[in-house]
Amino acid sequence: MAASTLTLRCSPRILLQAAPSSGLTSGVAHRIQHASLRPLPMLSALSRYYASKSFPPHTVISMPALSPTMTAGNIGAWQKAPGETLAPGDVLVEIETDKAQMDFEFQEDGVLAKILKETGEKDVAVGNPIAVMVEEGEDVSAFENFTLEDAGGEKAPAKEAPKQEASEASEAPSSESGSAPSKSEPSTPPPEETSSSSGRLESVLDREPSISPAARRLALEKGVSISSLKGTGRGGAVTKQDVEKAQSGGGAAAPAAVAAGVPTYEDIPASSMRKTIATRLKDSMNQNPHYFVSTTLSVTKLLKLRESLNASANGAYKLSVNDFLIKACAIACLKVPAVNSSWREVNGQTVIRQSNVVDVSVAVATPVGLMTPIVKNAHSIGLTSISNQVKDLGKRARDGKLKPEEYQGGTFTISNMGMNAAVERFTAVINPPQAAILAVGTTRKVAIPVETEDGTLTEWDDQIIVTASFDHKVIDGAVGGEWIRELKKVIENPLELML
Repeated sequence: MAASTLTLRCSPRILLQAAPSSGLTSGVAHRIQHASLRPLPMLSALSRYYASKSFPPHTVISMPALSPTMTAGNIGAWQKAPGETLAPGDVLVEIETDKAQMDFEFQEDGVLAKILKETGEKDVAVGNPIAVMVEEGEDVSAFENFTLEDAGGEKAPAKEAPKQEASEASEAPSSESGSAPSKSEPSTPPPEETSSSSGRLESVLDREPSISPAARRLALEKGVSISSLKGTGRGGAVTKQDVEKAQSGGGAAAPAAVAAGVPTYEDIPASSMRKTIATRLKDSMNQNPHYFVSTTLSVTKLLKLRESLNASANGAYKLSVNDFLIKACAIACLKVPAVNSSWREVNGQTVIRQSNVVDVSVAVATPVGLMTPIVKNAHSIGLTSISNQVKDLGKRARDGKLKPEEYQGGTFTISNMGMNAAVERFTAVINPPQAAILAVGTTRKVAIPVETEDGTLTEWDDQIIVTASFDHKVIDGAVGGEWIRELKKVIENPLELML
């Protein structure tokens, strides 16, 4: 009995050293050593228990995966400080993922005892410890000297497969293409190494402080350099007040700085989201053979219908031209379903997946890059529902509050620059794995000659130039032209949208 107790509580080396005095033969001791090297189900739990036995019972909070393609994230502003109570639904910390800056909402009760990753930490791998939580009533001060090593150490961010990223970036992964989880191997980092400090890019952190989405928007609008701001918010985060203060006090110093020989440019580190956008668009242009089909849409009737509907709404809703275009695209996709398709690799086989529902992704410009929130089932909902969803999704996209399922999984995309009167027409890059996107220019009045009994008269017609980009792997040229014809028919006879 003593020998078995000793086996659980002591290392094999101690057993070998204790063998002569304990009456164990050398052969028995070596067999015990060999047996102790076998992986036991309780080994990791025991090692963690004894490694942290000087600390009260606690829970280690790890970096969450806030999107299917996320392997690492950047730590933003902490919304809770050590000693503060946590409740389900509370925002613990802001995290910048490969898609957007998102809130990490905690789902357990407890008290934050220790922050292991401070605001500004870059490329923290999913699963790495970021904080420690204890139950209410526990002594938080006992964790003052708690370290990453006490929480189990760090691991390097997993490398993503480029093709998988391109296909999953706009659609959540399905069980068909899911990869088997890799086997975890126990590893104990040498106590001398301090990998957490060597992995931090101090110069980048100094140039790019943590900043809220609202403050970032204001800085871009006012032309204030983000890297020069000093944050006064929680955890050193830059607030709108910091931006306004910098603008009021920094305007006069610029000419003097240029005269003193300071560089006339600024290197802005690319965010995780910007890198993802760059990779996906480059892959889209390289892997998807684009072709473009343009047409001019007469929207005079549509604008009159819109004006009439808004006038009778009594403030209940306010429809935009884009709401009508989203609905019209959905109807055209139903009539020409080949456009509502995508190129896929499923179980090693190449397929064209044709969707039975039309989920329209709507391009929204945000301070950190382009987002495409989705109006789901656009073919089966009314104009007021589309309008309400677009307003809500657009606001939350600009604030960085979208959930992954709200911008992943669309079947068709619309990009509208019509609010800019200078943009008559443009072409857009396909949003993979989708096969089509519609680019919408501004509305302009065009003089149209009309033949009457009294001669030729001139009437003014409101027109929009649209250009559709199609993936030739999925959609043949004739099919793309047919889709454009159906779109034109619906737009120029807008009462069909009401059917």
